[in-house]
Amino acid sequence: MNRPCILALDQGTTNSKALLVDREGSVVASASRPLGVDYPQPGWVEQDAHALWSTLVEAVDECLSQVDVEIVAVGITNQRETVLLWDRSTGQPLGPAVIWQCRRSTPFCHELSAQGVEPWLRRRTGLTIDPLFSASKMRWLLDNIPGAQTRAERGEICIGTVDSWILWNLTGGAVHRCDFSNASRTQLFNLYNLGWDEELLTLFGVPAATLPTPCPSSGIFGRTVAHGHLPVGIPIGALIGDSHAALFGHAGFEAGTVKATYGTGSSLMTPIPAPVFSERGLSTTIAWAREDVTYALEGNISVTGAAVQWAAQMLGIDSAEAVAALARQTESTGGVYLVPAFVGLGAPHWNEAARGTVTGLTRGSGPAHLARATIESIAYQVRDVFDVMDVEAGVPLQRLLADGGASRNDMLMQFQADMIGRPVVRRISHDVAALGAAYLAGLAVGFWASETEIAALPRPSSRFNPQMGEAERRDLYAGWQIAVARAIHEI
Repeated sequence: MNRPCILALDQGTTNSKALLVDREGSVVASASRPLGVDYPQPGWVEQDAHALWSTLVEAVDECLSQVDVEIVAVGITNQRETVLLWDRSTGQPLGPAVIWQCRRSTPFCHELSAQGVEPWLRRRTGLTIDPLFSASKMRWLLDNIPGAQTRAERGEICIGTVDSWILWNLTGGAVHRCDFSNASRTQLFNLYNLGWDEELLTLFGVPAATLPTPCPSSGIFGRTVAHGHLPVGIPIGALIGDSHAALFGHAGFEAGTVKATYGTGSSLMTPIPAPVFSERGLSTTIAWAREDVTYALEGNISVTGAAVQWAAQMLGIDSAEAVAALARQTESTGGVYLVPAFVGLGAPHWNEAARGTVTGLTRGSGPAHLARATIESIAYQVRDVFDVMDVEAGVPLQRLLADGGASRNDMLMQFQADMIGRPVVRRISHDVAALGAAYLAGLAVGFWASETEIAALPRPSSRFNPQMGEAERRDLYAGWQIAVARAIHEI
């Protein structure tokens, strides 16, 4: 008999992945396809909606061609807050996918802030007013695609986040649903009654008929139609946003657990038993939902891995690995700080007017100093959030669990441990979010019996302990805080 496996799909900002995961939590086969990002105007960031789906289909086909297994369920994880519109009858996108980094809805967000609705909105959604979140992007698309608002009110258009777009295509247009974790990032979802909020829909002018039905993250969402090597009738057992999936992939089920995903941007997340409304710039969100809902505190950092890509372009080198190699040529930045506020600053500052800044340059500064400052900027931004989360989570944070592409950089992980003064435990797997989606899908079909069983699965990791003295840590971080103040025009 063929080995039973879960097919995990991970549709991210820069690539689409497919993995087969067996009962021991091991990756049996995998494939990925790169995905382009377009910048049509300053502050605008978008992707081809067709490509979100087609690259995932290609990855699935290659993955399934490698081995002969029994697929018992599909789990999906995705880049969050990204929004797209499509025709309900044809399934054709009506415009680009406006991705989470995009700031085109900033004027509308300013209008909302001027109305004084932010405290009310935060109490219902756990989110501040910022172009990061989905609802203002929906408003922009409805305003700027000819006829979209009228067609939306007639129910002719679907609006969704990426999880709902992938689900729609996997089921051949039969199912328009999303999960609670993705819904909780839209600013339209009420954290208490776990549904679309009528007053919020009115505030943003989004017709309810266009939106997917929100559901718990683990459960049967629908069944596949045939796509290449993917057979018909496979149950789709999980939808979950990528940051949430990573926390589940770490088995971060207990209070006091905190993970950081080092991707294009970064997210720190820690589970909490009930909503906590931060006064210091964190978001309250739904981590996942099964029989019960698990909430979380989260800090979203807009630019981390993307800063390394920028540095590679500026320095005329060809990869993030080359930036890391250049950074290792110097033991310090020589007082140089980079604040990568290319799209403003996210948590805990939430200052969309901030701009990227390099400070501390001298005649002796060189490419290696800038490369190292770029990598260290990731650790400083994570500390900004970690310090707030350590206060507001209500439970001391003993260590930081790390995953994502930039976490492969040993220099960054050691500097991160030094900056927060706590151990950093890095998962060896590059696919923690996909594993989280696989676990949730497996729970939906009885592939695994419980979270306890999942927590017992092997998770190879590396540990980085703090080595820096307190005085040096304090001085370096003080320099970073001055650089941030300059980026947001406070000094």
